[in-house]
Amino acid sequence: MKTTKSVNTMLTSAAFPGIMVILLMMFAAGCQNDNVNDPSYLSDDEYLRTLAVNSAFSDNTDDDDNLFAGEVDDFDSGGPVSDNSGDFDTAIDSLIKWGRRVTGVNISAEISHSSDSMKTVRVTRTINGNFIIVGWVNGIQDSVAKPYSQQQKREMVFKRVGRKQNPRHNWRVYEYTAVDGQTTSPQEGKSNIVINTAEIYRNGQLAMTLTGPDFTSNRFLSRFFGGTGTLELNPGDQVKIRIMLSSNQSDTDHVAFHWSRNSFGFHRESFELVSQTPGGGGFDRIYEKTFTVYPHHLRGIHNGFISANTRKSLYDNDPLLFSSTYFGLPYRVRF
Repeated sequence: MKTTKSVNTMLTSAAFPGIMVILLMMFAAGCQNDNVNDPSYLSDDEYLRTLAVNSAFSDNTDDDDNLFAGEVDDFDSGGPVSDNSGDFDTAIDSLIKWGRRVTGVNISAEISHSSDSMKTVRVTRTINGNFIIVGWVNGIQDSVAKPYSQQQKREMVFKRVGRKQNPRHNWRVYEYTAVDGQTTSPQEGKSNIVINTAEIYRNGQLAMTLTGPDFTSNRFLSRFFGGTGTLELNPGDQVKIRIMLSSNQSDTDHVAFHWSRNSFGFHRESFELVSQTPGGGGFDRIYEKTFTVYPHHLRGIHNGFISANTRKSLYDNDPLLFSSTYFGLPYRVRF
């Protein structure tokens, strides 16, 4: 004979799985609204350091924070590649291909200025690799790999937009800088070449001027907060870049524009020397290059890099001669 107690126990046991299912469904629905896939267990500072180094707020390639994750790959040619403007005609005896191959990256992301509503993250990337050159030496094709280290810096400012538990919903990229970089070994880049100014013309009109020698002084307001200062291009636009630099080298330097990596691979344009004036124990030089945005360039926002290298970096097979100064230019190819 069943007692009242035993009947209640049986009812409770039978109903328990159904109750748990309902509770789990309610919990899942609530979590879905707050996006449990995001790192809500991180503090605001931890989340911002992560975002500043290797992640993006969304999958939209036009969002400004996509610049940060691509900063290394956009400048890594994966080894020696040909320039798009053709081969050279001077001695190494003549240069066939050249380029960087990155082998390791160390990253430091420090919050340098902080308040309840704004935080600035300064990211320093120390990059190791090989600078590889392929060319003709006395009629014989040869190659050389020059081990190098380079350091590049960029700052990002994040602004608070909410006060939820998950930091992903609290912060957005407000402002960011251009990238400033140089080799630190085997030679320090800025001890030989200092890029002072860069002018960028779009279809014959001056669109942007960036100033050095520290290119992190050039700041861009993000599109999310109404910024329009980033260089915007359409496929087919004609672009002219004019570089003013100071060099202590008697041989002319080698300046190049490195497009961001696209689906078809690496893309690079070498500049032409248009003038030089002796001064300050060296030379003040101006380089220019005009090219067209290719039709199949990936849409969205990208890093384009401009490097200035000593001539011996490319035309001397001594592995101890590699000196490069560079900066990263953010640009957007419209959809």
